[in-house]
Amino acid sequence: MAKRKSKKGFGIVTLILFIVIGLGAYYVYDSFFKSNIFLDNRSSDFLYIPTGTDYEGLKEILQKEGLKDIEAFDWVAKKMKLHEHIHPGRYRILSKMSNREIVNLLKYNKQEKVKITLTANIHTIDEIIEILDNKFEMTESELRNLLENEAKLAEQFGLDKNSITALIIPNTYEFSWATSAETFFSAMFKDYSAFWNANRLSKAAQMNLRPDEVVSLAAIVYSESKIKTEQQKIAGVYLNRLKKGMLLQADPTLTFANGDFDVNRVVNADKNKDSKYNTYKYKGLPPGPICLVPKPAIEATLNYIKHNYIFFCAKPALNGYSDFSITYEQHQKYAAAYQKALDKKGVFR
Repeated sequence: MAKRKSKKGFGIVTLILFIVIGLGAYYVYDSFFKSNIFLDNRSSDFLYIPTGTDYEGLKEILQKEGLKDIEAFDWVAKKMKLHEHIHPGRYRILSKMSNREIVNLLKYNKQEKVKITLTANIHTIDEIIEILDNKFEMTESELRNLLENEAKLAEQFGLDKNSITALIIPNTYEFSWATSAETFFSAMFKDYSAFWNANRLSKAAQMNLRPDEVVSLAAIVYSESKIKTEQQKIAGVYLNRLKKGMLLQADPTLTFANGDFDVNRVVNADKNKDSKYNTYKYKGLPPGPICLVPKPAIEATLNYIKHNYIFFCAKPALNGYSDFSITYEQHQKYAAAYQKALDKKGVFR
């Protein structure tokens, strides 16, 4: 009888043990794999983790975004050591994600980058700030503080607040949402430095220009024509004028100086603006680029065509080509034909 009781007792203990193990296994499975993010009627949303967020802060953010069972998440997160791997950024969370999926998303930094497109239609640093603001963790004030810090710009990039846009080559870029103003411009500087290889630096030196000055010249050239061969000839004109100590008298710089980029025709009144960008008043290149410049335009400027022309004017056909001249008298004839063509088309501003 004692043996039967012992066997019966052993069986009960074993059953209880299996139940406990089963419940434990169920708890583990449930904690890892049950749905724990609920986004109401949304199938997905973005989760933003600011720089410097700790584990407790992360849990608060998750709860605000729809995490329901914080205890289960906390258990899984600690088992998976999430607290050791918190990366700031923007993450796409899906409704009904499990704790394991959430932790893997965050622990392995599977964030969704922010895409921005910067084009040659951008002229000013204010336009760049407007594009960056509200898309990243960086704030407008952070951007402006960096761009007003002349000492830092000179130390890190060798540029100032006017020439800093020379760093930015038109393109589509991807950055972490947690990108700072300094990180953004450092990334631009890295691409800029890679572009300015030994060959291009040598060509710039032969032109007696720094790389940022080449970009400033290329911005004018690009604004004059989008045709490569014309850009090369136009660059040659402006370089001839620089060598002779003449005013550049580049109409696109008047547009920039007056801050009106929608005009199709420059008039004499535009030349009165007292601005260092007004190349009808001030000799040499403007303080910085008047727009972001595509690589082909910089290449065309570096590979300018050598000639003796010091004047050019858009052809009356308004087809992107120009008439070039050595004498002012000939230039006046070309300019008169161009002005007549604009009048005929009704382009007065």
